[in-house]
Amino acid sequence: MDLLVNPTESSLLRFTTAGSVDDGKSTLIGRLLYDSKSIFEDQLLAVEESSKRRGDAHVNLALLTDGLRAEREQGITIDVAYRYFATPKRKFIIADTPGHIQYTRNMVTGASTADLAIILIDARLGVIEQTMRHTYLASLLRIGHIVLAVNKMDLVNFDQAVYDKIVGDFQAFAKGLDNLPQVTPIPMSALNGDNVVDKSDSTPWYTGPSLLQHLETVQVHAETAADEARFAVQWVIRPISDRTDSKLGNLHDYRGFAGRMASGTFRMGDDVLVYPSAMKSKITGIHTYEGPQPETTPQLSYSITVADEIDTSRGGMIVKANEPAQTSQEFDAMICWFADKKTLKPRGRFHLRHTTNDVRAVVTDVLYKVNISTLEKSAENKEFSLNDIGCIRIRTAAPIFFDSYTKNRTTGSFVLVDEQTNNTVAAGMILNSLGDSEDFEDPGSSI
Repeated sequence: MDLLVNPTESSLLRFTTAGSVDDGKSTLIGRLLYDSKSIFEDQLLAVEESSKRRGDAHVNLALLTDGLRAEREQGITIDVAYRYFATPKRKFIIADTPGHIQYTRNMVTGASTADLAIILIDARLGVIEQTMRHTYLASLLRIGHIVLAVNKMDLVNFDQAVYDKIVGDFQAFAKGLDNLPQVTPIPMSALNGDNVVDKSDSTPWYTGPSLLQHLETVQVHAETAADEARFAVQWVIRPISDRTDSKLGNLHDYRGFAGRMASGTFRMGDDVLVYPSAMKSKITGIHTYEGPQPETTPQLSYSITVADEIDTSRGGMIVKANEPAQTSQEFDAMICWFADKKTLKPRGRFHLRHTTNDVRAVVTDVLYKVNISTLEKSAENKEFSLNDIGCIRIRTAAPIFFDSYTKNRTTGSFVLVDEQTNNTVAAGMILNSLGDSEDFEDPGSSI
């Protein structure tokens, strides 16, 4: 069971960086960690030594996040690097993602749980194709906040006209997105620290916050008590013991459903529906390692007991009785294709993993693919290859219990796993169901 944190502690912000190659993503994160005094002395010494070996004229703060040998040798980011730091006002988890087009899948992975995206632009180059690509992905993943970091302003003499043109071009593109994020533009120099942690004297014409000031104060959407309650069952706890536990009582009769609250809040006595049967019951116990709890907190793990003996196990879901989830075996979804040695075609068979559920699935149709640079949708090519993004129709061998991705990012997302290699080949976001289906032909029997 997960370690619990105090819900009254400073809030957590997950954010990701994105941008083209050499826009300064890793340097920005390194500067943010360095100026906020969030790195250890031995880490700094290691970076200083690596910088000297590379012949850099200054301490290369990008090395704080570029952890792979190939990244350090090439001076680029390849994998997603996660870093953690905190200030007195907030805790942060950073996902530093690569800028190369061939690593689009890595950007999707790093941004999938982010509340905010920092999209960097080289002030000398302005808005380019990768800027539009990453902005579209941030919109697709329903990241509600974007920091438009116009970096390397020192190389254009902190010219306000250059900055204003870039912001105008970006906003013109963003207007064409279906899900328009809130955009906060900031002029900066990650190399020198201008407007990263502290406000810069080099931009007297800029009256907004520094990057860290914005990160500490931005109000992001988080699962609250007002959200619909979703609890995916991971395990059934059934000790079958005559021992009496001081926290759980008589273990012989204890039957708890262990899992994590995806969203919302359960309280003692709440009326609930337990899937897959959708039978109605009432919550009689909420337990953690620390003992009984009066209510749940989103993203923390619990063992929940209900009043009735209901048949459910891993893959099931508990929801409030007045907030039912969608139940279907067929739905449309947006996906990003991850596999470089396999393509997706109609009638392709996979394992679909959704919350704690794992079912066989077949792709019944490829509806369209998206040209990320132009946002145009094309239904001509029915085959997905590495980094392709588009909409498909899926049929599963058993019902799944979900919400649309726009409503709930946890219960609206899934991954596709190749049956032969067991590799994850796609990440998906559910758009809508096509109705409940009682009769289903096993995908394996029709191919």
